[in-house]
Amino acid sequence: MLSLKNKRIFIRIISFGLLCAYFGFAYVLIVKGILGDLDEYPGSGNPYEFNKAVIITPIGAFIVGLLFGVIEIYFLERLFLKAPLLIKLVAKTTALVFVISLFGYLITLVESSVFMDVAFWKPEVLKTGEAFLEHFLFASIIYAGGIILILLFLFEITDYLGQGIILNYITGKYHAPKHEERIFMFLDMKSSTSIAEKLGHIKYFELLKSYYADMTNPIEKNFGKVYQYVGDEIIVTWDLKTGIKNNNCLKCFFSLKEKFKKLASSYEEEYGVIPKFKAALHYGRITTGEIGVLKKEILFTGDVLNTTSRMEKLCNTHNVDCVISKSLFSQLKLNPNLRFKNIGEHMFRGKENAIEIVAIS
Repeated sequence: MLSLKNKRIFIRIISFGLLCAYFGFAYVLIVKGILGDLDEYPGSGNPYEFNKAVIITPIGAFIVGLLFGVIEIYFLERLFLKAPLLIKLVAKTTALVFVISLFGYLITLVESSVFMDVAFWKPEVLKTGEAFLEHFLFASIIYAGGIILILLFLFEITDYLGQGIILNYITGKYHAPKHEERIFMFLDMKSSTSIAEKLGHIKYFELLKSYYADMTNPIEKNFGKVYQYVGDEIIVTWDLKTGIKNNNCLKCFFSLKEKFKKLASSYEEEYGVIPKFKAALHYGRITTGEIGVLKKEILFTGDVLNTTSRMEKLCNTHNVDCVISKSLFSQLKLNPNLRFKNIGEHMFRGKENAIEIVAIS
């Protein structure tokens, strides 16, 4: 089973390939409309066969799209990680358009070399390359640049809204409210007020950006999804089945602890503090649906959210880093290295029944 991170990477690369294949097919139709009954390209004199182009071009575009996806994720995304959206889009589009223009030029040379049965560095073949630069390069840049810009914009907006959100809006999954069983983990930074006073507002905000960015991989690795960032608190959620499987919800907490243990020295060096956090986990029945007019949002509502938030305060009371409701804890498979203690039943405001809580370490 792919982790959410690997699944996101796979979907993005395949999406690049499929969308490029679609636009490649559209390009074939456009060229057919321009050339009409001609059986050769006007610039290069190479033969043109629609029946071959309608198959070869989309396949080639799919392969190029996969290449673009790999370049985007493993190089450009990391290179422009902290850049503003406009600079990201312009820089990435320019880089990918350069790649596709170079690819188109080389394909023209190879195609001409095969057609003429001479080496591709021969003058007559290089002349067809010049024809490509003269007749098709500008159009290719405009067409390919527009497509790439649209694709990159869609992927960037997906990251801004959250994974799966756009698809949920398109399919109308939550257009009508739905009941779900979900696990929630509330993660709250310890001593955030004193840290903010020590660092100042700007430096503290930079710390939060790094803090949340470093949480991403452990959360995705354990199949969690970020529901909300609320100040110095992050709310992570799983559907009940996924969260219980392999103890994903609890493993996520310990993965985060391990990650920040490794990063302690870098945070100390950069900010002069080492961020620590506490967590509460609980599950229950919630209602999920779209709300808003000027700004739409997929919202979770239910008592489980209020309860989990209040459970988190017990970490300070009992001097522990993680608490979990007994109802959720009893559904997990206990690890021999796991230490836990029952800290009793607790009544929370608005609740009719007490909730039994377990502290984890």
